[in-house]
Amino acid sequence: MRRKLSLALLTALLSCLVSLPFVLAENWPQWRGPSLNGISTEKNLPVKWSPTENITWKLQLPAWSGSTPIIWNNLIFLNVAEGGSLHLWCVERAKGEVLWKKLLSSGDTKLRKQNMSSPSPVTDGKNVWALTGTGMLKAFDFKGTEIWARDIQKEYGAFGLNWGFASSPLLHEDSLYVPVLHGMKTDDPSYILRLNKTTGKTIWRVERPTPAIRESPDAYITPALLRQGNTLELIISGGDCVTGHELATGKELWRAYGLNPDNNPFYRTVNSPLVVDGMIYAGSRGNPYLALKAGGRGDVTSTHRAWSFANGPDVPSPVTDGKYFYLIRDNGGFVCLDAKSGKEIYPPQRLKSGTYSGSPVLADGKIYVMNEEGVVSVVKAGPQFEILAENEMNEAQCLSSPAISDGQIFIRTAQYLYCVGKRVTK
Repeated sequence: MRRKLSLALLTALLSCLVSLPFVLAENWPQWRGPSLNGISTEKNLPVKWSPTENITWKLQLPAWSGSTPIIWNNLIFLNVAEGGSLHLWCVERAKGEVLWKKLLSSGDTKLRKQNMSSPSPVTDGKNVWALTGTGMLKAFDFKGTEIWARDIQKEYGAFGLNWGFASSPLLHEDSLYVPVLHGMKTDDPSYILRLNKTTGKTIWRVERPTPAIRESPDAYITPALLRQGNTLELIISGGDCVTGHELATGKELWRAYGLNPDNNPFYRTVNSPLVVDGMIYAGSRGNPYLALKAGGRGDVTSTHRAWSFANGPDVPSPVTDGKYFYLIRDNGGFVCLDAKSGKEIYPPQRLKSGTYSGSPVLADGKIYVMNEEGVVSVVKAGPQFEILAENEMNEAQCLSSPAISDGQIFIRTAQYLYCVGKRVTK
């Protein structure tokens, strides 16, 4: 009996030790984090800070960007616009020092508040891939050695988006997935690319038709992944609809309309689709925002809609834990809904005044989100609204989303990359 008890305790202890690093610390390998949904499992994160308080270091940057910092262990990767060109920076984590800079592309342009550094890089822990708004996609190892390069515009035609290409690539297993959804400035069809991450070669390229008109075919989204039993689907939103695609071939499996019921010619899609707990969430330019039940085939517009919400976001992508669904509107409106039914949990609230372009991150029972004026609001997650902190970074044109790794929060403003809090090592 005693031996069985000892074995049981040993098994439980080993189980805890194996799972401990994943509970305490994690990397942030692409724009929406380790689970592609804006959620971190880390605890005891910083709540209050300022440009001079609770800051481990700050690194000066040459220009603003919508690109989010990507973190893997001791390295941070950034897409950076500098001097009319676009670069990938590799930053040492402990002190915030730049280890290397690699040219991605020349020809940086500014379209309204966006420059061509907007796509976020991605990493698998060995190599890093960086895409620019000019269509140049390059692979590097962690020492900065270039592995391969592709010029998507040169190979497949000029991008035709009104505000410039800004989609981040999705990395999954051996492949990169890149959506090119456009129509405002081109008659060429929209398409999706799957590239081999090791060689850069195209595995498939499939067109994605849309009945959307004028600017409404344009989308600036990053794809999501939906698990259906033992299979995965690629989820794409834009062009007035949401579609699910077979990973092996890119074949469209299902389609749902309803993002633009009035056929508005200016309903381009900026916020990215979100998949959590068997639900697919997607929006366009605010009205309506849709929740879809997974599992359909063909046209699922009327059969798989779970709920819709009339006042969704334009730019910020929402976040959910599967129970509560959080929408941050561009004007700072904060909405909490039941993730399965769409019912309001409490009346809409208001965050610090300003414009919100960055997407929220959910971690440690809190929602972190930054507005363009550099105020990072920390809101209590759950059924009661409470602002825990409003951390003013005293800058303008802040477009990026927070990234979380090893107990630290990385905030990219227009002028600096800030490392907030002390590192929790594995």
